[in-house]
Amino acid sequence: MPQSEFPLTARRVDTLALAALLVGAVAVGSSAIFVRLSELGPLSSAFYRPFLAIPVVWLWLALRPKPNVKQRAASAKDYGLLALAGAFFAGDLAFWHLSLHHTSVANATLFANSAPVVVVLADWLLFRRSIGRTFVLGLTLSLIGGACLVGGSFALNPSNLIGDFYGIVTAVFLGSYLMAVERLRPVFGTATILLWTSVGTSAFLLPVAVLSGETMIAFTAYGWAVLLALAWVSHAAGQGFVVYALAHLPAGLAAVGLLTEPVAAAVLAFFILAEPITAWQTVGGAIILWGIFIARKGYA
Repeated sequence: MPQSEFPLTARRVDTLALAALLVGAVAVGSSAIFVRLSELGPLSSAFYRPFLAIPVVWLWLALRPKPNVKQRAASAKDYGLLALAGAFFAGDLAFWHLSLHHTSVANATLFANSAPVVVVLADWLLFRRSIGRTFVLGLTLSLIGGACLVGGSFALNPSNLIGDFYGIVTAVFLGSYLMAVERLRPVFGTATILLWTSVGTSAFLLPVAVLSGETMIAFTAYGWAVLLALAWVSHAAGQGFVVYALAHLPAGLAAVGLLTEPVAAAVLAFFILAEPITAWQTVGGAIILWGIFIARKGYA
């Protein structure tokens, strides 16, 4: 029978969306590993991440089943917001990769993952969205968990200030991207948003990467394999799950859920780079998950 005869309950949709978000966070979290392994510089790697994902996302768009529910017609404003989302994600990638190369991974991770604060403040100040105390508690716990996760390596060093600043800028761009995609989901499907934001992100990043003077061509097959993994795993799969989740979750809760990215990065670094997992990282990861559980119950 048609799927519409068996509508999912709001609770089940919420659970599936949260699960998709966490899977997406794991895939996106792998980007820190691939960037570390890449033969190219930060901006060149950032360009290839969405660019090499375009054929995969286009194939997904071409083969996807037609949705049962007709979405409202897109306006010129919607297409403008689609382009703006691409620009926001370009800024997110560029400054994230720069941050990784100008400060410690711990500092970059901590500052970049302050995006939930950006989203919550913007929702409250610009869109008058009610923020409950339970959500604030969950957000606070998740941020404390993030601090514990990188606490052993975090250091305020004058030589790291520019990289730390890039991390904060990353959070602003990521928060803006999540809010833009949240508002696009009633109009466009997941694959459509991911395809056109990938095209827009690539268009914004190409001149930046070329003007930076970085090498644009990987030297070996291994180098291209790393770039393809960055594009297909971190971008096509990771961002695909995140965009899907934003159809059912508010951007603020999604931003909190993405705090699991550094947890995933730590686990992957253990298996791929043989980096040890400390007791503080274990405690931090547990607190983050606890905070997400609480925040889910308190976001209006």
